[in-house]
Amino acid sequence: QDCAQKYVVKNYFYYYLFRFSAALGEEVFYITFLPFTYWNIDHSVSRRMIVIWSVVMYIGQVSKDLLKWPRPLSPPVVKLERRTDAEYGMPSTHAMAATAISFSFLSATTNHYKFPFELGLTGALLFSTLVCLSRLYTGMHTVLDVLGGALISAVLLVLVCPAWDSIDRVLLTSPLCPLLSLAVPLLLCYKYPKLDSYSPTRADTTTILGAGAGATVGFWLNNQYVAAASTSDGFRPGFPLLSGPMLVVVLARFLVGIGIILVTRQLAKSLVLGALRYCYKFPMGDLEARRRLEVEVPYKFVTYSSVGFSATVIVPLLHQVLGLI
Repeated sequence: QDCAQKYVVKNYFYYYLFRFSAALGEEVFYITFLPFTYWNIDHSVSRRMIVIWSVVMYIGQVSKDLLKWPRPLSPPVVKLERRTDAEYGMPSTHAMAATAISFSFLSATTNHYKFPFELGLTGALLFSTLVCLSRLYTGMHTVLDVLGGALISAVLLVLVCPAWDSIDRVLLTSPLCPLLSLAVPLLLCYKYPKLDSYSPTRADTTTILGAGAGATVGFWLNNQYVAAASTSDGFRPGFPLLSGPMLVVVLARFLVGIGIILVTRQLAKSLVLGALRYCYKFPMGDLEARRRLEVEVPYKFVTYSSVGFSATVIVPLLHQVLGLI
């Protein structure tokens, strides 16, 4: 397999820079940065990023499996990643996610806080550019894949951002929101395009839609029963400066929250997989059984919707009990 091609690192600065940048488009980043924003920065900013991230990633994953454009050949490129090599290449979902998250963050905070717009724009461009370049460096995408992904996200942001406040109000106040937030993503996962051979795209898509669905239900519940959420109509003079005690509180919120998320994910995985093994009668180590539609979709969706719900409801309640709010 070309993914096992040997290579020699000659420039460690670029190697670690772009391997780190590539991780900014993966689960380890999503499961830390998006909740961190919700717990410590602003609920409305986090809501926008999570919803747009879910939509953009679904469109990107489905586009890959409909277009079926192969990844770059190796050789001539050297592929530094193994897991995603089974997926198709066009568009780059790393590029899509990086563009969507960085510029939706910029757009949302511009409406809420007073800060130098040029500084925010530079940060968004730097973040998205590093992630895009990492896909070329790691040999996982062509220039066209990356440009296509960034362009698709840019178009979606242009279409969604002007209507965001209206969308946000519907998500927070509609009595149908909890039902539709779970039913529509779950249906999309079950109706995901079928492939000739197994690819992790359906599992990844279900993970993302599940997390977004659980978080959206959490947003609605918080608005209905905890405290009415603010939309981006409000304006604040600037980001609060972090003092020593405040930094300790921020760090405590993050560590408590990540701990709860990891426990939730592990507990949900064990319970859901155990129930599915009992229902469909397959052994614990049977990887092929776990890839079947009737197992993979509920396993991933329930697990990560639990994570999204925990991050937006359980963790803030625990923060309040511990006096971190």
